[in-house]
Amino acid sequence: MFFEPDGASPVGFHGRDGSGFGETWSPLRLGIDQWQHAPVFPLRLIEPTPGKYSLLLEAGTTRVDDVIENLGHEPNGYFWEGVAQVLVGTEAPALEGRFSYDPEGGMFCAYGKDRGALEELGTLMATVATDADRARRLVATAEANGFEFDD
Repeated sequence: MFFEPDGASPVGFHGRDGSGFGETWSPLRLGIDQWQHAPVFPLRLIEPTPGKYSLLLEAGTTRVDDVIENLGHEPNGYFWEGVAQVLVGTEAPALEGRFSYDPEGGMFCAYGKDRGALEELGTLMATVATDADRARRLVATAEANGFEFDD
């Protein structure tokens, strides 16, 4: 299981009551003796109902928020949806169509039944959300290729 850098809390988890929300959290159980092992910090992969998964990122909480703002963007859920779309389109085309997006201003969300696809997306997005140079390169390349972030 992966933990946040402060060592305080697990990255992949879901509510013990099955809701995916609440104050009591435990590691995301994927099956008998299987636990989430994808490095998706600062995103969270949750299982709000059995067999349905959501990949979440609370907007405004990443190490690269200042970088994103300096590039002329707002690091909200819609911006992060653009990041996900760019990553899928350029680095992981096999993920296309395997999940849906439902961002809001305060949160990025991708959801679906394909846990592996969401885990792979989370791993890719985590590299952008934690590395200023990677974030700069992704935004610059995307914009140079005509992509418009909807933030």
